[in-house]
Amino acid sequence: MGKTKAGSARKSRGRSPAAATPAAAAHSLRGKESRCVVKKSAAPRERPGEPPLSPPEFCRFDLGAQRERWVRFQQKQSLTCEEAARLLLDTFEYRGLVKHTGGCHCGAISFEVWASTDLHIFDCNCSICLKKQNRHFIVPASHFKLLKGADNITTYTFNTHRAQHTFCKTCGVQSFYTPRSNPDGYGIAPHCLDEGTVRSTIMEEINGKEWEKAVKEHKTIRSMSKP
Repeated sequence: MGKTKAGSARKSRGRSPAAATPAAAAHSLRGKESRCVVKKSAAPRERPGEPPLSPPEFCRFDLGAQRERWVRFQQKQSLTCEEAARLLLDTFEYRGLVKHTGGCHCGAISFEVWASTDLHIFDCNCSICLKKQNRHFIVPASHFKLLKGADNITTYTFNTHRAQHTFCKTCGVQSFYTPRSNPDGYGIAPHCLDEGTVRSTIMEEINGKEWEKAVKEHKTIRSMSKP
């Protein structure tokens, strides 16, 4: 995959994205640095007219002045400690991105992927991409999560066997794969995403028939799978 030819990039507009950004939990830890403690903290104070707070799962971090606020946030959102921590990490690590969901045709495989609402899609003309119309955008492996279907995936490889062309055993749809150009990431099929989170797309044609030269000359494709 490689150098963009003049006039090869084309942009299309899509639907406005749905509210898929992570909930704003970032402010809940400001003021005090959070650290793990082994001692058991006292139960937080209740406010008049409100039910008592349950301390066991909310007392694993020393949050200082933000403790009551954090506990009430967890309770209101019905989150475990792990879920609350993941929400906070997602807020910072995936800032400016949205969570897209997608999968194959029969529903055996589903995934979520954090990416921009404006997708940069590669249209490669190498031997296999040409036959299966493998248009895709690239994300770091850490931005992708397979939700179900690991046991329903089969893989095809050829030539260098670096690219992992994964597809559903039941319906044959390739909704994602591991590109040869980016073995530390995933190539996601935009047409396999659920509706509502893509705002626009830019298509870039890649000369996959001269793959080594194209990838060597491309200025950004390698970095697209870096967190």
